[in-house]
Amino acid sequence: MTKKELLDRCAHSGEERVLLARVLDKLELSQNRGIPAHTQFLSPGEGTSVADLLNAWGHPRHLFWGGYEDAERTICAFLPDWQEADDFLTDPEGPLTAVEAVFPPNASLGHRDILGSLMGLGLTREKLGDILLPGDGRCQVLLLREALPILLSQWESAGRWKVSLKEIPLADLEVRPAQVKTIRDTVATPRLDAVLAAGFSLSRSKAAAYISGGKVAINHRECLKADKTVEEGDTLTCRGLGKCVVKEVPGQSKKGRTMLVLERYI
Repeated sequence: MTKKELLDRCAHSGEERVLLARVLDKLELSQNRGIPAHTQFLSPGEGTSVADLLNAWGHPRHLFWGGYEDAERTICAFLPDWQEADDFLTDPEGPLTAVEAVFPPNASLGHRDILGSLMGLGLTREKLGDILLPGDGRCQVLLLREALPILLSQWESAGRWKVSLKEIPLADLEVRPAQVKTIRDTVATPRLDAVLAAGFSLSRSKAAAYISGGKVAINHRECLKADKTVEEGDTLTCRGLGKCVVKEVPGQSKKGRTMLVLERYI
């Protein structure tokens, strides 16, 4: 399969085609010159697209890494034959690093406040990974090492709050367990609109409107079909509402309805 044929098969939009073409360029760089190469940070949806592409290409040596296990935003790294994955992950001069920012104790800053102030420096989202909020007026930002000088020299505040900064090793990241709410419900059939309504406490009509509006994804793939069957293990995301995971589909109730156990991230 040629590069063009692969992109024709895997890309579903012009924007996705550009992304996947860049990924293949990085892969070829690693394979042809025997040097490590990596993408910029990928969103979960982009990561899914890249994984599909690499599976179609024959699953070349690669790994997804966001600085810690189960990171949401990751890079895709291509490893030459001489490099082991453990060496890449533990390299103190690897492509990813982290910065810890400390704000005054009375500062009330959320993820969007931090991200907005960083992008105000001219950093694109592709340069930035996850933003962790361990508490005590601190936040920890994952980023590409190439963006570190800009952040350290120019990030002075978020909103009206001054910030003090230091680079930290990835081993010092403080990842808090996700907060989830367990939801047990039943649906007539495990259609997307019904499961989405159960997971986010919506009416079926409201859930259908989100789906038709292109705001809903299953496993980070946009889905416009309200009657799409949802299965155990699927992750549903809805723009503006968040994420929920279908943890279990235990079976049928006595009334013949499908039982669900969902976890909604809060």
